[in-house]
Amino acid sequence: MSQYVLRRLLIAIPSLLGISLVLFVVLALAPGDPFSELATNPNVPPEVAAALRAKFGLDDPIYLRYLHWLSAMAHGDWGFSFVSRMNVDALILQRLPATLYVIGSAQILALLIAIPVGVYAATKPYSLFDQIANVLAFVGFSLPTFFTGILFILIFSVTLDWLPFVYSSDIKATGIRWVLEMIRQAIMPVAVLGLFQAASMTRFVRSAMLDVIRLDYVTTARAKGLGQAKVIVKHVMRNAMIPVVTLIALQMPAVFGGAIVTEQIFRIPGIGSLLISSILSNDTPVVMAVTFVFACLVVLFNLIADVLYGWLDPRISLR
Repeated sequence: MSQYVLRRLLIAIPSLLGISLVLFVVLALAPGDPFSELATNPNVPPEVAAALRAKFGLDDPIYLRYLHWLSAMAHGDWGFSFVSRMNVDALILQRLPATLYVIGSAQILALLIAIPVGVYAATKPYSLFDQIANVLAFVGFSLPTFFTGILFILIFSVTLDWLPFVYSSDIKATGIRWVLEMIRQAIMPVAVLGLFQAASMTRFVRSAMLDVIRLDYVTTARAKGLGQAKVIVKHVMRNAMIPVVTLIALQMPAVFGGAIVTEQIFRIPGIGSLLISSILSNDTPVVMAVTFVFACLVVLFNLIADVLYGWLDPRISLR
């Protein structure tokens, strides 16, 4: 297992290098840079602006700037934010916990909804429960997260005044009161992301279960006298979860994209809102670092999915 994980990590290195190169070239060719405002600022002498550009290598060829960035990243230097006036790695570490908390909670909620509903719907195909689950699933993934987020704010914050619609990272309470406030303010963003993911997962779990439940070995297990619950849990679900794991891994880019929108709606101080503000202010080092972090997280989740394949199906070799 350890050799397999190490081999997968080594394979991921060229992928991350290719992703970083594409990101760097796109950002370098985009109009504007962190010091573009200095050229129009009468309070900044032209020689000062030129010295700053030379110091940070903004006038160097793109390939030299990429090699400098790559070397700095390898030594743990992620750059400097010209807007926030602090190191990029420290800035990301401030914002990353909020994003992982919301995304992780949303994924757990999606799995807690999708697996039981999808499994039960597959055991009762075309029943009333199955039809209701299908309708709700279609509605769920047809509504974009920004619409659902605004709808939740209008209902639960404006009309009912039950939940706060602005996420705060500076809660004054302590102890159990702090925990309850953190849960309370995370309910709406987690529900928006979780329900959106649960809708597509439910349909996929149902389809995977229906494919497996009709196989001959399932019929044989029932013929031997095994109960319905044991057949479903022990013999059907484990094999049916393999394509579901693939779906979850492939959906991670969409999850992070949805998190960016959700963080903007609920003012969550995560790396998604940091990315948007950095793009608007031409803070290129932050944009490059955040997008690269997203790429690393996607590669990590795909690695976890590969490891789970071997656990779900021992026939899949991890050697």
